[in-house]
Amino acid sequence: MTDAAAPESVQPAYRVLQVGDPVPWFKQNSTSNPNFSFDTVAGRYIVLCFYGMGSDETGRATLASFQDEHRSLFDDEKIALFGVSVDPSDQSDNRARQIVPGIRHFWDFDGTVGRLYGALPRNVQPGQGPVPIRRFWMVLNPSLRVRAIFPFEEDGSDRERVMAYLRELPPVSHYAGFELPAPVLVIPDVFEPEFCRHLISLYEQHGGEESGFMREVDGKTVAAHDPNHKRRKDYTISDPNLIRQVQHRIIRRINPEIERVHFFKPSRMERYIVSCYAAEDGGHFRAHRDNTTSGTAHRRFAVSINLNSDFEGGEVSFPEYGPRSYKAPPGGAVVFSCPLLHAVSKVTKGRRFAFLPFLYDEEAAKVREANNAKLGEGVGAYRA
Repeated sequence: MTDAAAPESVQPAYRVLQVGDPVPWFKQNSTSNPNFSFDTVAGRYIVLCFYGMGSDETGRATLASFQDEHRSLFDDEKIALFGVSVDPSDQSDNRARQIVPGIRHFWDFDGTVGRLYGALPRNVQPGQGPVPIRRFWMVLNPSLRVRAIFPFEEDGSDRERVMAYLRELPPVSHYAGFELPAPVLVIPDVFEPEFCRHLISLYEQHGGEESGFMREVDGKTVAAHDPNHKRRKDYTISDPNLIRQVQHRIIRRINPEIERVHFFKPSRMERYIVSCYAAEDGGHFRAHRDNTTSGTAHRRFAVSINLNSDFEGGEVSFPEYGPRSYKAPPGGAVVFSCPLLHAVSKVTKGRRFAFLPFLYDEEAAKVREANNAKLGEGVGAYRA
């Protein structure tokens, strides 16, 4: 739909996404977070509604269709909807409302999201005059790939077509037609039982410190703490002899499997920590990726070695591939690529102890050292 004429000197050019394409990730102001990371919503069907503005008849009817008439479809478990507005009055006049669970809006007043997805021309920036807006619905698979696109129709028939389509979607676990296995390695017998007990005893002897996570703030990687996002305590191993023992086992028992399956040869390890997710703390780690900041961009593979089994919860899952979770046996490892979205469920009984390093290679070590200038206060510099 054309809402206004483009400047005569500029022929608008739109990005075209098609069914099957992975969609671009972005960060944008929203009703729930001023810097919402879109990649974290994977793991359910996502509906993006590029209604543009809610002030005209079409916009009002579209908002009503999902905020009122079909609100029950959106529960954040199977389906979540994000409206995309380019009109500040949608926010100030409270036309576009966040209704949790299931319904949120992006305030795309600078056009970032619209240009990425083809609702706005890539070659026309805000302030250059009125531009034609393409209004459409886009349905994404839990892996954040395009599943369907519904352009707005003049008679409004698109609204009922979209809702009918959403009602017929298969369960999230079978969005590809069958249950998808996450692309992870499960490797038993990395640590012997007595070695696991020794690592746990070190934690119990020395205790652990509350563990944070890395965030990018104003171009710098900084440590952040948010108990709603993560609760875990870590003990850092400093004994050189014990570090060598750990390295020996990783090199012999994990590296060959990574080389065989992923054709990648790890040569360096980051972090020697014994971690504890405790039920009394509500230990958990919400969905995240391990290499999304300058200070973590070098990470290639994450390794999660369970040291015990007498706990409930605390399982690792990969939302982009369905709800299945993984609990390796004591001494066993779950190994996965750092860009995969993953989460650790809340420990509901006992304490989960784990050894949690990252693996990378010489080329990645150069990346790590080059990014020293982008580390914030309190994040230690690195020399390759």
